[in-house]
Amino acid sequence: MSSEIGKALKISVFGQSHGKAIGVVVDGLPAGFRLDEEALYGFLSRRKPGTSRLTTQRREDDRPVFLSGLADGVTAGSPLCAVIENTDTRSGDYADFTDLPRPSHADYTAKMRYGTDVDMRGSGHFSGRLTAPLCIAGGIARQILETKGIYVGAHLLSVGKERDEPFPLRPTKALFDAVAQKPIPVLSDEAGARMAAEIEAARAEADSVGGVVECAAVGLPVGLGSPMFDGVENHLAAALFGVPAVKGVEFGAGFEAAAMRGSEHNDPYIVENGEICTAKNDAGGIIGGITTGMPLVLKCAMKPTPSVGKPQQSVRLSTMEPEELTVKGRHDPCVAVRAVPVIEAVTAFTLLDILLEEQGYGND
Repeated sequence: MSSEIGKALKISVFGQSHGKAIGVVVDGLPAGFRLDEEALYGFLSRRKPGTSRLTTQRREDDRPVFLSGLADGVTAGSPLCAVIENTDTRSGDYADFTDLPRPSHADYTAKMRYGTDVDMRGSGHFSGRLTAPLCIAGGIARQILETKGIYVGAHLLSVGKERDEPFPLRPTKALFDAVAQKPIPVLSDEAGARMAAEIEAARAEADSVGGVVECAAVGLPVGLGSPMFDGVENHLAAALFGVPAVKGVEFGAGFEAAAMRGSEHNDPYIVENGEICTAKNDAGGIIGGITTGMPLVLKCAMKPTPSVGKPQQSVRLSTMEPEELTVKGRHDPCVAVRAVPVIEAVTAFTLLDILLEEQGYGND
């Protein structure tokens, strides 16, 4: 299984949802950075399960144990390895799915690709549980980026048909921090209440609902990236599509640009505080694969959780006969809620990878 990404900063995720532990190896971190482990744990707590009725009721502490790469809390230059133990598993809920695959899960495709011995308890290595190690890598990257004046934040732009306000033209660290403290990470609390009601309605009907996460990075220098296949969008899209349930990624105006005239979509250049910038940001802070100096803005569309309590049609593989199934167990009625810090994490470690590759560490 290919669960590695990165160039200067290489991320390798390992483990299964119901195995003994999950974890990550991060190779390429600069030596000499003092990690704030409590701040990292606070970041991880934003995505951990069992925090409200709007998320899965699986209970995991998700506190990482560092096996290598740190010495007295400081990065040592060697590969950093961190693990999170799985403590609250109910594998019996998944016993039949290797023969009766759940619609829109990886049960069928994993078996066809890896054979009958693939571990799909709790969806195995395909599970959203594997986003916890991503948050370890991304949480560390966020702390390093902040020493360079670069800040990453995200919010729920929509859940079902309910929609939050988009980020302003120039979001700030203070705004990111304020949103991160909310149980529903939104700009508008009224929109958050409507989203919570939408999620609760889906949960009450043994169903699920999708959503969109909007993420922004501020403080990036002008000139990061390359054209064609090595652009900033290319790196980010490759990493973001590694997040389970992501079905679409767009930058700036994204697909809405297709309905615009060029004169409407183009971002006029202006001078502000002695620097060239743009009056708006439909480009999302990237032109020609290269950062413009404006905030980088992207959106990720998250599909509805495929594990729903409603009866669904499947086929029993051993008999090739149609059969109805009902998924039991503990599942998020809307994965987009806990995906917000995950999208931040993946964006952060991808941007740090680009910075390390192009500029090294500690250079202005």
